[in-house]
Amino acid sequence: MANGSRQAVWEFFGTELKRRREDAGITQVELGARVFVSGAYIGQFEQAIRKPQLDIAQRIDEVLQTDGIFERLCRKLIDDQRYAEYFAEVVELERVATRICEFAPTAVPGLLQTATYAEAVTIAANPFVTDEYVKDIVTARVERANILRDATRPEYWVILHENVLRVPVGDPAAMAAQLTHIAELLRQRTVWVTVIPYGAGAHASMSGALKLMDFEDAPPVAYTETSFSGTLLDHPAVVKRAQRAYDLLRVAALSPEASRALIESTAEDYRRCTSTT
Repeated sequence: MANGSRQAVWEFFGTELKRRREDAGITQVELGARVFVSGAYIGQFEQAIRKPQLDIAQRIDEVLQTDGIFERLCRKLIDDQRYAEYFAEVVELERVATRICEFAPTAVPGLLQTATYAEAVTIAANPFVTDEYVKDIVTARVERANILRDATRPEYWVILHENVLRVPVGDPAAMAAQLTHIAELLRQRTVWVTVIPYGAGAHASMSGALKLMDFEDAPPVAYTETSFSGTLLDHPAVVKRAQRAYDLLRVAALSPEASRALIESTAEDYRRCTSTT
């Protein structure tokens, strides 16, 4: 489904939610209390600013007695097999975020991946899948990165652990191209990337990847991910803790200039490996 079509359906979701809620004589605050979110969140759903998670859509159906319409709409919009179920909503939020801050401890974040790197990561995690499956995953990942090319692109701040640079994904040529791509985005001032070196020690320790997203008219959210699952967090106190963790990681990172130099020198190391094979 094209991005414009998806947004149109989310807008229909919001319009229909408002109509059904008003027909039932229930305020946003009252509906929010009954489905365990704030009234402000209901308002954001109705304006298509924020997309409800599936369990919230199911509870809305129960309260408004709408015979599953909101669950069906929600499933239609998040049922994209190119993304893990737990990640589909994150992709939607990336498209409307004004700022994205990301920490990557082991692999290049999806928004920065080249097609060749994305292919190597996909095959490494799924060695028995078909070429068609790999192509779909890679295409989806490359399409996600289009938000960095839009005129209204979000600020994108990335902290990479040095592991990301040193652990080969694909052959040396693929790694050289991937790191060169990141360096080029830095030169174009499209992204802001820093690196936490091995020497930072315990300052760099985290259990998994972390993404923070800010929005123009909605509260911030955090997303944490491990190898097999991810969790979207929107409780203000939890998000605040995640933001503090990111601040500590930022302090442990090299300066932007030193980070770019390390990325470029590591890319050159991979190129030398290519020339000697």
